[in-house]
This record gives sequence, structure tokens and C-alpha cells, in this order.
Amino acid sequence: MKKIALTTLAVVSFVFASAQNNDQTTKGKWLIEANTNFGAASASNTSIQFTSFSDDGGSVINIGAEVGYFIMDDLALKIGLGYGSIDKGGDSESLDSFSYKIGAKYYIIGRIPVQIDYNGASTDQNQDPSYFGVQGGYAFFLGDKVSIEPGLRYNFSLDDRFHADAFQLNIGFVLHL
Repeated sequence: MKKIALTTLAVVSFVFASAQNNDQTTKGKWLIEANTNFGAASASNTSIQFTSFSDDGGSVINIGAEVGYFIMDDLALKIGLGYGSIDKGGDSESLDSFSYKIGAKYYIIGRIPVQIDYNGASTDQNQDPSYFGVQGGYAFFLGDKVSIEPGLRYNFSLDDRFHADAFQLNIGFVLHL
């Protein structure tokens, strides 16, 4: 009987916790997001990434952020900007880029963010890549203003002449205003 009571209490607690209204994703709210990027280096990147390749001396440095506005409950339109440099090491030249992103992010049941976007970059070598990106994850809300959102992202290259598709693992840090 004790096990049944504890199990029932746990299930009821989970249902009430899951059913809470996430005021953070309601119409009229803003979000400011910074993502870490673990995965394929991309010339078009609005995340934060610092990677060094010890075997050939190459490195990737990128910094960026995104901002969004909730046009309806759970749906935000987003824009992002970033700056990065990819140094291939050795005698090869580095690739500096200014990145941009525009897209939409939807929170399924207020906790599962999915995103689609168009992102691209302007580079110093006139190899301006562009991608169609899809992303999904889970939002852990830490109070009223902050969430941590680990997720998976895939960028489909729209110009295979210069850049390939890119798979990434992101951890997003989001301020909800």
C-alpha cells in the first residue's frame, strides 16, 4: 500500500509540474540566447566556439548571440549575429566571417524547443556559405528568467561548392525577458 501511495504521489507531482504554465514563452516576451557549439566547424555560426587542433595547429574561434520575440504563445521569431575565424593551421590562410541567422523557434508543450532557420555568412574569401538549419532539444527552466537548452542541430548546406553539411551539439543559455 505504501508503494502505491508513493507512486501515485510521484505521478501526480510530475503531472502538475509538467502542466505548469511557462510564462517565459508567452506572447510579448523576449529571449536572448547564447549557444555553445560542439561539432563540425561552420563558417556560418552565431554560437560561441573555441576549438584548437593540436596535430596541425589549426583553431576555430567564434562568438555570437541571438534574440527573439514571441509573436504568439510558444512561438518566437529570432535573429542572430556572430563573428568567427577558422585557422586551418600550417601555411593555409584563415577564414574570417560575419554570420547572420533568421528563423523561428517553437516550444512544444512549453519545454521542447524546435527551430528552423536560414543562416549564412559573409567571408573575407568570397566563399559566402548559406545553410538551412533545423534544431531540437529540451528546455530546463531555472526559475522565471533562465533556461538551459541542450539540443542537436543540423545545417544543410545550400552551396556545396564551398561548404558541407554540419552536425552540431549545442547547449543554449537563454534569458527570458
